[in-house]
Amino acid sequence: MLNIQIEKTNQPKQKPEPEELVFGAVFTDHMFVMDYEISQGWHNPKIVPYQPITLEPSAMVFHYGQEMFEGMKAYKGVDGRVLLFRPEKNIERTNKTNDRICIPQIDEDDMLQAIKALVDIDKDWIPNAGGTALYIRPFIIATDPYLGVRPSNTYKFMVIACPVGAYYKEGINPVKIWVETEYVRAVPGGVGEAKTGGNYAASIKAQMKAKERGYTQVLWLDGVERKYVEEVGTMNVFFKINGEIITPELTGSILAGVTRNSVIELLNAWGERVVERRITIDEIYEAHKAGILEEVFGTGTAAVISPVGELNYRGDMITINNNEIGALSQKIYDTITGLQTGAIKDEFGWTVEV
Repeated sequence: MLNIQIEKTNQPKQKPEPEELVFGAVFTDHMFVMDYEISQGWHNPKIVPYQPITLEPSAMVFHYGQEMFEGMKAYKGVDGRVLLFRPEKNIERTNKTNDRICIPQIDEDDMLQAIKALVDIDKDWIPNAGGTALYIRPFIIATDPYLGVRPSNTYKFMVIACPVGAYYKEGINPVKIWVETEYVRAVPGGVGEAKTGGNYAASIKAQMKAKERGYTQVLWLDGVERKYVEEVGTMNVFFKINGEIITPELTGSILAGVTRNSVIELLNAWGERVVERRITIDEIYEAHKAGILEEVFGTGTAAVISPVGELNYRGDMITINNNEIGALSQKIYDTITGLQTGAIKDEFGWTVEV
């Protein structure tokens, strides 16, 4: 168990009104910090006022990108409790990413304790309006002042948090998606299944191209044959075709989303036909032409469920479900958000009280 030293701020910040919240712009009063050195392991855990960090210009994170991050949320429950949603899955994924990026493993109980401690100190920052939450960002960076390609010998693990509203301006309304054919996000054997910043840096070019054309996000195709669907920007993706729900299988280039896993478990519990398999963009367009493409939606921590109302593939635009949220997408969204806030009884054991 960590012995966390706590230094509270003497200059608390003004909290934004729930209706003023945008995603990732305002941060709470405190942050968690813990250091790593080979001789000591992870040590010196502390919570301090939110502040800049000081690193050498030669810190390895700047030059070789050895870093990772996670994303999760804390919710104000309907009964006043503060709830986390499946934090053990994010912590498990942290160490999978650490393994791929050659960052030392972090004790899962210690990481959960750190997250809970920060959320507890800044719990007054958790908004309680519908569709809002406290977004939690744990991350690890390589800090050796060294120019050379090797794993760092020192690291910082930090956790920051920010009150958030909807991730997309559309909220739960359908978004328009650009199918990317020029750029690729990841390939098997790469770091596509790791939660590391390089994946997101590589995606920005295509996202900007899509935005210039009036689209909210990018649908990525595989990096080898350029025909199999992988992810939607920062989300996993699902297709309801002729009563069957299909999501791309995890082949090493797709992030194993916590919300994705939760949706699959929910669908199975409801007796829905859900399969994980490779699916081509042509199959999706053929299903639309045949009138059996019923719903498309993305899943992720930030947006929870984001229905897709339009796809544009090589200039061929199709509208899904009359550009309206589908019944299944709405049911999934209502159920997951209900579980997250305690409005629905948690039969799965997914919520953890702070």
